[in-house]
Amino acid sequence: MSSQELADFLRRRREDLRPEDVQAETTLPPSRRARRTPGLRREEVAALARVSVSYYERLEQARAPRPSPQVLSALATALQLTDAERDHLARLAGQVLPAENDGAPEHVPEDAQQLLGRVDGIPAYIANDRQDIVAWNAAAAALITDFSRLTPDERNLTRISTRFRGTLCTGAPGSESEFSQQVAAQLRAASVLYPTDKVLAELINEFATHDPDFASSWRNHAVRPIPGVRKRLHHPTLGELEIDRHTLSLPGSGFSLVMYTAEVGSPSAAALKSL
Repeated sequence: MSSQELADFLRRRREDLRPEDVQAETTLPPSRRARRTPGLRREEVAALARVSVSYYERLEQARAPRPSPQVLSALATALQLTDAERDHLARLAGQVLPAENDGAPEHVPEDAQQLLGRVDGIPAYIANDRQDIVAWNAAAAALITDFSRLTPDERNLTRISTRFRGTLCTGAPGSESEFSQQVAAQLRAASVLYPTDKVLAELINEFATHDPDFASSWRNHAVRPIPGVRKRLHHPTLGELEIDRHTLSLPGSGFSLVMYTAEVGSPSAAALKSL
């Protein structure tokens, strides 16, 4: 169990929840203290989860024993966690075993490789939990870069994004930080699944150093997936494109299929067809 990470996650989710977010029929315990911050108090979360205040305080201080599945479920309900956040909470508390191997999978399952082939004509690639690009189609290479000319270390989504930032691919207006939030959520989940993966740890530190949005999302335990992100891409021959990046998880494999499309009938859609 990662006591410090669990404590930090609980505290941040508690601070995100406002008293007005609690169901009207639920009565929060009275307090004579003035509310100094907008989030819920520890005693309020304890009451909602029906655990003792002292126990919850020790959880946030990383001094409590491992919580039971029943307590975790009650805390998740009290804090109004999403499914992704519930899963993250369980992993932090050691209720879900880490992967048996020391790092993200490298070998692409045959069915995933076949799926990539079936979307021929749509720029797409397969990435593992570490965001290493392990397979791609010709359209993806034409749109982004020739992945075959990169070393395996360079063939990582976060490193490619850092390398081309401001020159090839940027966020569309109003969505500049969504990509960083998405990557932070994916790598946060991977770090709990592969706690001994030194390459992953180095990658997280590297990206946090270069991307303030990633660093902020990482500190806030952002684990809610963002399946679609709109991006603006400056292609050397096709010009400026506005495209949508879709991420589809491939259950049970540790891989995701990432595809790039454009709005039907748009100039960007016509440009993608010429790849």
